Amino acid sequence: METLSLGQGQGPKAERLIEAARGTGSWVVLQNCHLAVSWMTTLERLCEGVTAENTTAMFRLWLTSYPSEHFPVAVLQNGIKMTNEPPMGIRANIMQSYLNDPVCDPEFFADSARPAEWHKLLFGLAFFHAHVQERIKFGPLGWNIPYQFSDPDLKISLRQLQMFLNEFPTAPLAIPLKALVYLIGECNYGGRVTDAQDRRTLMTILTDPMGGPFVTSCVDDSYRYSPSGVFYPPPAGDYESYLEFIRNLPQIAQPEVFGLHANADIRKDQQQVDRLFDSVLLTMGSASAAAGGKSREEVLMDLATSIKNKFPKPFDLEAANYKYPVDYYESMNSVLCQELVRFNRLIVVIHQTLFEFIEALQGLRVMSGDLDALGSAMFIMKIPELWSKKSYPSLKPLTSYINELIERIDMLNAWLDGGPPPVFWITGFFFTHAFLTGVLQNYARKYKHPIDLVGFDFECLPDAEYPEKPEDGAYVRGMFLEGCKWDNDTMLLAESDPKVLFTRHAHMWFKPIIISDQPEYPHYKCPLYRTSERRGVLATTGHSSNFVITLRIPSDRPETHWTKRGVAGLLSLSD
Repeated sequence: METLSLGQGQGPKAERLIEAARGTGSWVVLQNCHLAVSWMTTLERLCEGVTAENTTAMFRLWLTSYPSEHFPVAVLQNGIKMTNEPPMGIRANIMQSYLNDPVCDPEFFADSARPAEWHKLLFGLAFFHAHVQERIKFGPLGWNIPYQFSDPDLKISLRQLQMFLNEFPTAPLAIPLKALVYLIGECNYGGRVTDAQDRRTLMTILTDPMGGPFVTSCVDDSYRYSPSGVFYPPPAGDYESYLEFIRNLPQIAQPEVFGLHANADIRKDQQQVDRLFDSVLLTMGSASAAAGGKSREEVLMDLATSIKNKFPKPFDLEAANYKYPVDYYESMNSVLCQELVRFNRLIVVIHQTLFEFIEALQGLRVMSGDLDALGSAMFIMKIPELWSKKSYPSLKPLTSYINELIERIDMLNAWLDGGPPPVFWITGFFFTHAFLTGVLQNYARKYKHPIDLVGFDFECLPDAEYPEKPEDGAYVRGMFLEGCKWDNDTMLLAESDPKVLFTRHAHMWFKPIIISDQPEYPHYKCPLYRTSERRGVLATTGHSSNFVITLRIPSDRPETHWTKRGVAGLLSLSD
């Protein structure tokens, strides 16, 4: 049997292995097919060439891959498929860790110079492995990106843990926990984590059952992994006693086990329903009839005409540049003109495609593939791809998207007519980072500070009207909170109300300040995202393109509490 992990430059080697094995009757294992997207067409051709006449009967080709849309469909249809997925639930996940190699090996399970600490830490590591896998089902509240944590991550961590215990057979505090946590969190599990906020969440989860409490779990039998006290290290015993303890754990774990609010279950169920409905919509034929006796074409004609009639015309860029020229001490002029350019591109695309689509429905032009895709998206109330390529990110359905887009355009028109508003609607910007940079530039140029030394401090404002803009910085509104709420009475973060998933955040004063002079106060570093999806294209800075800025919001709870709850700020919701 020959094995090969696919990647850059491995395609020709894999082809030679397959050709040789077809004649000798050997087996070939090609791993990580999802990493060789460009070679998948060659793989499909090779598989089509395998016949009973030109191949030895003992030949077998094994392929391993994560789920990938680039994997050849013909190979899937003609092959035998096996899937390996983590079991559902904390209890089942921990049980699998104990039943699989190496834990199920009696020699490995008993091989420790410090058996009491070894067995408790082993269970803690199995609980951590189940925790990070089960958080995926909560969507962005769990992880911004759904990572595929796997059994090898656990196996190498267990062997490192055993090695550390055997090399330090003295008092419990002699265990090099910092090194162990770094290996497990930053290397083994963190090696696949690409989002900066996800990495923070991972290390928070790890240091909760495996930091200071990790030491405590070695010597304190009263330590618990969750506030309810349901999950905790079992008492010392043999291998069978641990299996029996795991069997008695609850089959369904509540969100509090993951540090999440009870509302997280609602979010999880909503996501499952959304995926179901999206799948149903994909099965609808293009000739489906609409309700009310109207045909599909009539419905699309009414919708396209309605949008086109109420949609505003492009901005007059020449007049805007004349009224708001480039000014060294007022960067908001440049921000406004750049925003108008971006919105004009989107407005022109919407007007042009709707005009062409209406003509195509009337039979005055050919219905191209792009126009047909536009009609199909509009029929199911999705944002057409022709528009989303020129648009800011949005998860809203079509009607809500159009209404919000008109609100954004109205905000810019009001700015053009009456000057910068005293309170900026931060959601209304096409490119939010330009606005934030403009605020910092105004401050740096006014006080002659280097721009790279200037940052933001944030002050949450009482619920009131603010007719005047601040001397420095900007008042901002329009943000939402997910995973918690803002308490106007205490002016602190507070737990969410039952069945309320999103709440409006208070107005904030974005105060430019020298970074080294930032005041210290109890706060939560809250990431702010453009949409509730949170994930986006990873930039060279290590942040997602969906990420805007990290807010400092006052809190009387530890930062780890809100981190495990998945608390984040959002500029736009999905309804």
